[in-house]
Amino acid sequence: MDLNAIKKRLGQLQTTNNRTSSLWKPQPGKTQIRIVPYSFNKDNPFIELFFHYNLSNRSYLSPISFGRPDPIEEFAQKLKASGNKEDYQLSRKLEAKMRTFAPVIVRGEESQGVKFWGFGKTVYQELLSVIADPDYGDITDPINGRDISVEFISAEESGASYPKTNIRVKPNQSPISDEPDILEKVKKQQDITEIYQELSYDDMTEILNEWLNPKEDAKEVTTKLIENAQDAIIQEKQAALAEIKKNVAELSIGIAESVIKKELSNKKDQLELVEGILKDVTLN
Repeated sequence: MDLNAIKKRLGQLQTTNNRTSSLWKPQPGKTQIRIVPYSFNKDNPFIELFFHYNLSNRSYLSPISFGRPDPIEEFAQKLKASGNKEDYQLSRKLEAKMRTFAPVIVRGEESQGVKFWGFGKTVYQELLSVIADPDYGDITDPINGRDISVEFISAEESGASYPKTNIRVKPNQSPISDEPDILEKVKKQQDITEIYQELSYDDMTEILNEWLNPKEDAKEVTTKLIENAQDAIIQEKQAALAEIKKNVAELSIGIAESVIKKELSNKKDQLELVEGILKDVTLN
């Protein structure tokens, strides 16, 4: 048993559970939230992280998020610089994509504490534009900030190929909360690196190598198992039919002897008689 592999998998599952409870995703309809100051960078509540999204159906946090080298990104840039069209397309698939996060309190769910809301470039630009507008200013201010109405529209509802998120900043200023326990939760928010853990250069290299040289996948293994089972069924069927045919032959001999009141003199004569009786019988 590989204990290191088991510990690694346990860590992955624990990280996934922690991530699910610490992230906020808009639900269909409108939700009111408040972006709060980020305890680990009071000058900027927005956290820009880069992810690789197309590796083995999982996302991986890129070390370039923290200014450190990333072997997957290095490989993607080499492909892009090759001048080959297919290499360029592959590089676009591999290269890290930015996603921005902000710590938020969800109105009506304040007791759950601070969660992180992740959004794309369009929403990020809208939020920055609002903050840059002197009529609004710092909407994350604990005392004079503003709540935000977030409307999530699914792709089915909007008729588009992707969901849409609309935001509207409330015109009235308000404090985050008047309740001390809620304010304490804001102060004791977790670091986003506890949710998305940075992997080492060697770990990222291993992930890239496994993606470039995939092992036999589960679908292929399942197909082989089914084929082997089908072969075994066919062999068992053939053996069963042979046994049935033998039993029928022996029974036919007995019947023939009783009917014609004659016991054939030898085995050869018996078999010839059986073949005559069964020549039109087909067993399937």
